[in-house]
Amino acid sequence: MLEVNDLHAYYGKSHILNGVNFSINEGEVVSLLGRNGVGRSTTVKAIMGEVPPLGSVRFRGEQIAGLPNHRVSRLGLGYVPENRDIFPTLTVRQNLELGIKNTRKPGKWRVEQFLDMFPNLARRAEAPAGVLSGGEKQMLTISRTLMGDPDLIMIDEPTEGLAPLIVKQIGELISDIAEAGVSILLVEQKLAIAMDISHRVLVMGHGQIVFEGTPEQLRDNHDIRREWLEV
Repeated sequence: MLEVNDLHAYYGKSHILNGVNFSINEGEVVSLLGRNGVGRSTTVKAIMGEVPPLGSVRFRGEQIAGLPNHRVSRLGLGYVPENRDIFPTLTVRQNLELGIKNTRKPGKWRVEQFLDMFPNLARRAEAPAGVLSGGEKQMLTISRTLMGDPDLIMIDEPTEGLAPLIVKQIGELISDIAEAGVSILLVEQKLAIAMDISHRVLVMGHGQIVFEGTPEQLRDNHDIRREWLEV
């Protein structure tokens, strides 16, 4: 479904991605792990077109490297950035409705489905989204992206800075997304969540993929964990 080959990216003169290679299959959950600053967020931004990519990014066989992000989104690739962007003056319900790309064709997800899933959002459905807590904003941004019915969703650091109860809810939502058949590329710091829901894990270091395998293989590879993940 998604094929990334020899992907490079720069911030000014800083060479951030140094030839990233990986793929994601239909219905697969893949987690991108690594310490802060190794290029994980830059990878998803380059795929989405928010950072100019050099190399090949194919989605369902179509070359998308360099396309504007609205065109990438229209092809069925969803993106949840780490900064939890919402429209603060619009209501929670309006934020969710803005995620709909095709009003003529029903998708997998409905507004009421997310309000049922997250009682906190339901209680504030008609309130300005700016009053939400950080965890509630994260629920809303993921839910809004799903309203566009993506075939693959990239989620960047969804649990960062959140309380344990909210982290658990976000983890359950990600599992629900996977069960609905949506492919997922998850950028995550919390190893436990990634290991529980992923089919494969990628470890990044110095702008490259330094390990690829199953969660079980990563658990057994003490050298990789010690060198690239542990503090």
